[in-house]
Amino acid sequence: MTGINVALVGVGNCASSLVQGLSHYSNGGSNDALGLMHWDLGGYRPKDLKIVAAWDIDRRKVGTDVADAIFAKPNCTTVFCDHVGPTGVKVEMGNILDGYSDHMADYPDDRTFLPADIKAPSKDDVVKRLIESRTDVMMNYLPVGSQLATEFYAACALEAKVAFVNNIPVFIASNPEWAKRFKDANVPLLGDDIKAQLGATIVHRVLTDLFAKRGVSLDRTYQLNTGGNTDFLNMLNKKRLASKKTSKTEAVQSVAQFRMEDENIHVGPSDYVAWQNDNKVCFLRMEGRMFGGVPMNLEMRLSVEDSPNSAGVAIDMIRCAKIAKDRGLGGIVYEPSAFFCKHPPVQRPDDVAFAALEDFIAGTTKQ
Repeated sequence: MTGINVALVGVGNCASSLVQGLSHYSNGGSNDALGLMHWDLGGYRPKDLKIVAAWDIDRRKVGTDVADAIFAKPNCTTVFCDHVGPTGVKVEMGNILDGYSDHMADYPDDRTFLPADIKAPSKDDVVKRLIESRTDVMMNYLPVGSQLATEFYAACALEAKVAFVNNIPVFIASNPEWAKRFKDANVPLLGDDIKAQLGATIVHRVLTDLFAKRGVSLDRTYQLNTGGNTDFLNMLNKKRLASKKTSKTEAVQSVAQFRMEDENIHVGPSDYVAWQNDNKVCFLRMEGRMFGGVPMNLEMRLSVEDSPNSAGVAIDMIRCAKIAKDRGLGGIVYEPSAFFCKHPPVQRPDDVAFAALEDFIAGTTKQ
C-alpha cells in the first residue's frame, strides 16, 4: 500500500492545521492518537499523507515552501506543532477568479489577503502539475463564495483523475450535473462543506435530533457565530453567503422532527471580531414545548479553535477519498460525505451516517 499524495487549493488556516497535524502525528504510535477519529483508516495512518502540490494567491505565500506558507500572515490559527519540516513543495500562484472579495482590501495587511501580481495558471497548467506530482486527492480550501474558482479546480481534478474533496459551501457534490461528471469520469467526489470535529453545526444537529427523539417540539432556534480569521472577514460580504446559510440551515433542518418555518430558524455567521483570531464562538438557543405543551428553552455557548476543528475531519476525508480511489469508485462517495459534510447529496442522522461510514471503511458496503 502506497501513501496518499495531497494537493492543497488555498494555504490558509485550515490547511495550516492539517499540515501541522501531519507532522504532529507522523512519528507517534496509536497511543498518541489523541484528537483523531481514526488512527488507522483503511490501512492508512497520518504518516502516510504527503503534501505534493499547493496553490494560493497571497504574495507572502506564493513561491515559499508549504512548511513556511502555513505560518505566513494572514494565517492566525494556533501553532500546535512548530517543527514542521520543509516539504520541498513550493506554493504556486492560484487562479483568483471570484476567490477574492473586494472589501478585503479595506483591512490591515496582516488580517487580509494580499494578491500576488503573478499570471494565473491555466487549466492545463494545474492539470499538468497534478499529474506530475501524482496527486491522489485535491483539497478545496477556497474562501466561502468562490463558485467559479471552485469549479475551475474541480474541472482540473476531473481531467487529472484526482479525487476531489470540497470543504466549502459551494455546491459540487450536491449539484447533480457535477456529480454526473465525476461519475462518468470515474473520479471520487466528497462534499459539500466540511463539518468541524466538534463545532457549532454538529452540536446543533445532535441537539435537534435529541429534541425529536425525546418528543420535544422544536419551535424556533438560532445559531450565532463570531470569529476573527479571514473566513469571517470574507463573510462580511453577505453576497457570498447564500450557499453558506443554505448549507448550515439544511444541516439542522434535515434532522428536525418537523421542518421549521424560515423565520423560526437562523443559522449562520454573525460578525467578524478581529481579536478572536481563529477562535470561533457559537451562541446557540433552542425553544420548544415538552409534555403537556409546557415551554422550555436551551442556551449554550461553544468556543473552539476553528481550523484544528476542521483538520480533525479533513484527515479522515482524505483517507476516505483515497480508499474510494483504490476501490475504483467514481462519483459521489456517499457515506463519508454524509458523516463529514454539512450539505451532502444525501442527508442522514449522524448516528446512521457514522454506522454507514464504518461499513464503508471496512469495505462491507458498495456505492
